Amino acid sequence: MKNLTVIFFLLLAGLLFAKPHGAIRGVVTDLETGATLIGVSVFVDLGAIGEATNENGEYLITNIPVGKITLTARYIGYQEITCPDIEIFADSTLILDFQMNPEAYESEMVQVIATKPIVRKNVSNSTSYIRIGIVSQFSNNEANANHNTEEYASLVENGFLTAMKTPLSTFAADIDGASYSNARRFIINQHMLPQKGAVRVEEFINYFDYSYKEPTDDKPLAVNVEYGDCPWNEDNRLVHIGLQSKKIMKEKTLPSNLVFLIDVSGSMDSPEKLPLLKKAFKMLVQNLDAKDKVAIVVYASSTGLVLPSTSCENKEKIFEALAKLEAGGSTAGGEGIKLAYKTVLENFIPEGNNRVILATDGDFNVGISSTSELVDYIKTQRDKGVFLSVLGFGMGNYKDERLQQIADKGNGSHAYIDNINEAKKVFVNELYATLYTVAKDVKIQVEFNPAYVESYRLIGYENRKLNDEDFKDDKKDAGEIGSGHTVTALYEIVPAKSYNLKNELKYQTSTLNEDAKESGEVLTVKIRYKEPDGDESREFSEVLRTGQYNKNLTDNFRFAAAVAQLGMLLADSEFKGNTCCDSILEMANASKGDDPFGYRSEFITMVERVKILKNL
Repeated sequence: MKNLTVIFFLLLAGLLFAKPHGAIRGVVTDLETGATLIGVSVFVDLGAIGEATNENGEYLITNIPVGKITLTARYIGYQEITCPDIEIFADSTLILDFQMNPEAYESEMVQVIATKPIVRKNVSNSTSYIRIGIVSQFSNNEANANHNTEEYASLVENGFLTAMKTPLSTFAADIDGASYSNARRFIINQHMLPQKGAVRVEEFINYFDYSYKEPTDDKPLAVNVEYGDCPWNEDNRLVHIGLQSKKIMKEKTLPSNLVFLIDVSGSMDSPEKLPLLKKAFKMLVQNLDAKDKVAIVVYASSTGLVLPSTSCENKEKIFEALAKLEAGGSTAGGEGIKLAYKTVLENFIPEGNNRVILATDGDFNVGISSTSELVDYIKTQRDKGVFLSVLGFGMGNYKDERLQQIADKGNGSHAYIDNINEAKKVFVNELYATLYTVAKDVKIQVEFNPAYVESYRLIGYENRKLNDEDFKDDKKDAGEIGSGHTVTALYEIVPAKSYNLKNELKYQTSTLNEDAKESGEVLTVKIRYKEPDGDESREFSEVLRTGQYNKNLTDNFRFAAAVAQLGMLLADSEFKGNTCCDSILEMANASKGDDPFGYRSEFITMVERVKILKNL
């Protein structure tokens, strides 16, 4: 009994005089690719306490005495990061993520990118979670730059329109996925939610391919239409419109005359910019053949042709030119664009694929620098048969709005490359869709039947809307679609309550005709397009009938609806209804289907991260 009493008092003394402890956790990723790193040693004060990151790149160190510590991350092949003067609080878990640089890159400072202060009380165990920020490495040039100059357009979200008063909805096709991959960079790499202006819902939806029926006639496009319940508003319906372009086989591809227009200015001097850019272009060249040729134009303080047009039969020469590129100087983007178009036209292939591929963070500040001037110049060049693709890179001063407008007016597409996997998606998995246009100036016009549709809302496409009269105007520029591409649009519909519809206006009156009431037609989808080398549009249409309403919807419908909901959630849409991360995850998991490249699985991971970030 005496021994038990002694033990009890020793335990009590230990509890009374024990020092309070806290914990620290986070995720370690590769700064260049965003990939999580497994087995990184993260330790406190020269190894007194530490842990290795798990298969998800996560670490958790507990029982750290209260007070200031030095935290270090060490991994073979990467530069060590040491972060001093981190204060540990009693019964609190600090969240600190690391982005590590490969040793090949020179780095002269460590910087904590502060996120907004967040403290969340975990009710179950009364432990506070405090997000400190992200520890990353930068060269002196980048460290001295302004890290807060990213530019995004402010969009006015589409609202509901009355079908009786506004029966037509007209917009240009959009194949871009830049908004999605850029938002992924915020969520996965930087562990924060994207700015609302960075979210374009249609680009979220169109980042993914869908299993649509392909064209079976001489048209380059096929229309697929589905009609079902709206997942985020049980009183409404959702219409899913999908375009599928024809696929060109490799042996039938036209020869390519490409000019890589590469920004090598000082703003590109960081691992996720120029080094990643060079790897992306190397992937592209590896997938070209002897009938294709490549030239390289660079721009910084001055502009130059570093590689004249060279056959891809001599790939090593192209690789050598890419390897020698270094960043430095200001950004004479306008002069670079002029030289790139001049180079394409000098090597023009009349029956070929003539294209400039611009790779930049969008920070033009010398020469033709305003967006309007650049757009005007590019518009004059597209009529000469030269297409433009735009690739955005990097963070901190990324000019999204500018690159989007340039791509739209240059008969091309806009992609954002945030890691090596995205480069593979654009230049390997979707090579033909990226390079070979099968239909240009593609316009979509939907006419709603007020007998069955009271009002409707186009989800996204705010900056792609056209006037109704633009649909038949062949001078009006619209979207381009590449080989094998899919284009998807969703409409949220309020069903009509009765057939007794009348347009009550002061100076005119219109009513539904009997055919509209009896037709059973909900809407008609009309498509206009031009051949890649054509000047006159062709048109065809597809009708959606009430009988096509279906409770058993395809994976295409459900997955696109899940992606749209994430976009609306991140943009804080006033029409998001009962959307939440749990409902998105349920729908996405149930409709993931065949996912050969893992893009849909990655989406699910992204939603899970959003759920965590929204709860912090």
